[in-house]
Amino acid sequence: MMNTENKTTKNSILTVIIASSAGTLIEWDDMFLAIILAGTLSLNLFPADGSHFLETLGVVASSFMFRPIGSLIFGSIGDRIGRKYSFILSLVLMGVSTFFIGCIPNFSSIGWAAPVLLLICRLMQGLAISGEYAGAVIYVAEHAPVNRRGFYTGFIQATVPIGLLICLSVIFITRSAMSEADFTDYGWRIPFLLSSVLVILSYSVRRKLHESPVFEALKQAGKTSRSPIKEAFSTKGNIKTMLKAIFGGNAAQSSVMQTSLFVTLFLCSVP
Repeated sequence: MMNTENKTTKNSILTVIIASSAGTLIEWDDMFLAIILAGTLSLNLFPADGSHFLETLGVVASSFMFRPIGSLIFGSIGDRIGRKYSFILSLVLMGVSTFFIGCIPNFSSIGWAAPVLLLICRLMQGLAISGEYAGAVIYVAEHAPVNRRGFYTGFIQATVPIGLLICLSVIFITRSAMSEADFTDYGWRIPFLLSSVLVILSYSVRRKLHESPVFEALKQAGKTSRSPIKEAFSTKGNIKTMLKAIFGGNAAQSSVMQTSLFVTLFLCSVP
């Protein structure tokens, strides 16, 4: 018990919120980059025999299909190994995927391997962002007082518009520093590559944090789960609770947010 208390005192709630929110901010910033620059990606990573904007949108949107899988994977890692390890791993995966998008050679150089590599990177981003967001929320919740968990975890959701603002700012500054032709040719890569700086900074902060006190207590008591996914779906009443949370509490909010935000960004990215 004393060991758990010592670790808890080292992780102040303010530090936990800042570290968790900063990572989530970066995740959203990286995701918005692919959406806003979809038009430019279509010009560079697809054939030049016509418009491939719709195909690019399909590749960009493919990450959403992998989010449930990412939640299962990183949720299982968090329940078996630790919350900190899970959301650090998801942060690194997201950062590496975004950096690699900026490194993909043009279609004229490697052919259809270019859009295939883009698809792989987007799928990895989809896996990562679901694990990152869920992991950050759990990490903050397990540090916060029981009666303040909703308030403290709300700061993580507030990073979404900040991530969009940073993304737009980086793209605007990069475009302003060169001609439109140069940006379309090579400048579009700069925002993707620069995101690695933010990821490294966030990683350096997160790795210094300790495991959440709730998980440490469970670990010391030998009560951590060995098969989290199996237990989640086999425990009586869990599936009903999941369906209520998804379709009762989250479906409407997510539909409005995704439609109003992402469709607008997609339209703005038309070449």
